[in-house]
Amino acid sequence: MPTQASPPDYDDFWVGFWYFRLPELFSTCVAFSLVADMGFGRGDIGNWSMSIWCFCFTMTLIIVMVELWRLPSRFPFYWYNFPVTYACYAALVCLSTSIIYSITYVQFLLYGPSRDRAITATAFSCIASVVYALDVAWVWDWYDLDDISCYVHTLPGLLKVLETFVACVIFAFLSNTSLYLHQPALEWCVAVYSICFILAAVVLLLNLGEWEYRLPVPFPVFQLVLTTLSVLLYISALVLWPLYQFYEELGGQPQRSSDGDCRDELTYNMCKWDQRLAVAVLTAINLLVYVADLVYWAHQVSVGTED
Repeated sequence: MPTQASPPDYDDFWVGFWYFRLPELFSTCVAFSLVADMGFGRGDIGNWSMSIWCFCFTMTLIIVMVELWRLPSRFPFYWYNFPVTYACYAALVCLSTSIIYSITYVQFLLYGPSRDRAITATAFSCIASVVYALDVAWVWDWYDLDDISCYVHTLPGLLKVLETFVACVIFAFLSNTSLYLHQPALEWCVAVYSICFILAAVVLLLNLGEWEYRLPVPFPVFQLVLTTLSVLLYISALVLWPLYQFYEELGGQPQRSSDGDCRDELTYNMCKWDQRLAVAVLTAINLLVYVADLVYWAHQVSVGTED
């Protein structure tokens, strides 16, 4: 399998900058600034959305600086993997942020300047997601990657992207700390989401840097162990989170009507019961993704053992 991209033509750098990178910087900066201008009224979801847009702006700016100064060859890994993977993530994250911010916050705002700012920020976030998606195609063509297998375009790479992406969406709902700080079992669930996210991110970084074969153990075995651990942790979260959130004897609220926030027609945020349910559903979805990942690596290890 080829592992080296063709050297990019830096005469085309400004084409990508004016058509993709500059709109990305502008869109994320405007979205961040509009929500930041709302002050304390932006809520927990607003703070989470701001952090996403700020992160995307910062990473895009770093990529622009690296490519402008022609520094990719100085990195100890193939640089082309990074902008392609980042653009894929940024497109997904900006799109999900637009949807979550609209559903959980914007629709509850009263008509006025704050609502107008929030709607405009959502629109610019959608624009950013589209431009990032187009950026993937441009980077692919600029580095001439047609005959090169990128990790994020393989089955295990796609599964890792899904695992980390769903975890990021879970973190959006967990920005409301009142959902879990009152109960150690729920704090354990938050720790599970964080630990599994870090493990998946480490695997992604190892593959993007093409350092997976420098490990003291075969990489499929390493993946199998980490995925097995993540599956076990997610199973514990899938049991504990619904148990302590919806079981009345453990302090949970089995029905939506029992949550005062959900009965309040003047609320400006997604009510806590809906947020609890969203985390429970996303936990089950991510567990299924991890199980698929586990099956894949168990098969790879068994085939390797037979060989």
